[in-house]
Amino acid sequence: MDIKNIFLDRDGTIIEDRHYLSSPDQIVFLPGVVQTLQAMQAAGCSLFLVTNQSGIGRGYFSMADYQLVHQALLEMLAEQNVFMKDCSFCPHAPEADCSCRKPGTGMWETISLRHALQANQSIMLGDKQEDISFGRNCGFAASILLGTGKGEKSMAGLGIPPLPAGWMEPEAPDLPGMPAAVAMDLPSAWQWLQQRYG
Repeated sequence: MDIKNIFLDRDGTIIEDRHYLSSPDQIVFLPGVVQTLQAMQAAGCSLFLVTNQSGIGRGYFSMADYQLVHQALLEMLAEQNVFMKDCSFCPHAPEADCSCRKPGTGMWETISLRHALQANQSIMLGDKQEDISFGRNCGFAASILLGTGKGEKSMAGLGIPPLPAGWMEPEAPDLPGMPAAVAMDLPSAWQWLQQRYG
């Protein structure tokens, strides 16, 4: 597969979006996610987690709360033989105007330097417009918008109707902010990725 690096959002992409999740007991994987991550690894892809956590900057939960949730998530994945090669998060509120908050490219810059990654071998998967813009700003091969989490709202903002199942490619994927594909969920996004780059 031409794609070597898969970047993933967290809330609404691999786990249920609980709106400022702050406790490990709130972690619930979305349907089919674990099996899909296993398949991605088996295909030779490295997995990376990049997540905006403005709840820290807004004072809704602490850095320690985030770290507890993050460690629990990694342990739950490891129990299923799924391992993130690296993870990065932005703790800032939007008004901080930092470079690490998606769609800014700070998290990519940090991870890519650490692992000598190539943008044209990377792809972004997420449920929000900021995830798609992040992938485009980083120069990734493609970004896929998922229908889970806030995905339907994000699709509506782009004039894309909700998907009943599977995936589709927008008619004008080169327009600013437009994903290369939209998919019902992570398993459907993996199907598109295999068909396009496998």
